[in-house]
Amino acid sequence: MSGTWDSVLQMCGRFASVTYENLTKIVRYEQAGSADLARNLDDCFENDLDSWMGGGTCFSMTWFVYRELAALGLAPRLLMGHKRRERNVHCALLVRFEGREFLFDPGYLIFDPLRLPEFSPLSTAPAEAFFPLVPNAVKLVRRRETLELWTGYAGQMKLRFEFDLAGVSEAAFRAHWSESFGREMMTYPVLNKLDRERGIQYYFQKGNLMVRSEKGSTMRKIDRAEQPKLLHEIFGLDEALVERALGIVEGRNR
Repeated sequence: MSGTWDSVLQMCGRFASVTYENLTKIVRYEQAGSADLARNLDDCFENDLDSWMGGGTCFSMTWFVYRELAALGLAPRLLMGHKRRERNVHCALLVRFEGREFLFDPGYLIFDPLRLPEFSPLSTAPAEAFFPLVPNAVKLVRRRETLELWTGYAGQMKLRFEFDLAGVSEAAFRAHWSESFGREMMTYPVLNKLDRERGIQYYFQKGNLMVRSEKGSTMRKIDRAEQPKLLHEIFGLDEALVERALGIVEGRNR
């Protein structure tokens, strides 16, 4: 492929070090007092990858990649993802390049552009493509107007999201982003990071830390007193920021 695509792959490789996290999002929401103002404080609007903290869920990660791809002269399409009956709870990007279509889903720690499967002109069946990523393999199932994202390991694949391939406007995307500040996920800490070199995923939610590799997963409960230091060491967030976000969540849940 061309030099443009080489630039895309370089950007994806650099972006793979960014942590998915909702702690800065929780703090900004508390500071700003409204979802729209909190969204406008996001680091992805101002900082490059060397100074970006995350800030930190699929919306800001997708928006950052969206702007990077547009700056390279591409025309990325913003996609909204649905999970069972929950609508517009996730997001990703679709890019057409040299007649091929690719999915970008940085919010689900998929930092490689995945080529969409193509329909056979002689079949009405869904088209599928499998990607043996480590530690979570990915399967894409394409129907005429939707795309299913499946992930898993050891032969156990689970449907994660369904995307409408028609996409949404920037204004609609920003509206869904603002709505995300009021979702249930903002009532507890969620952090997710991928060590691509070692093939290890670190996932923290509701006090539990999961570590997954191609050999399997381990889960352990992290005491509240340990959380600021441990989350700093694993995910790179400032200890004071972690403590502040946890305090905000605990205050809301009393």
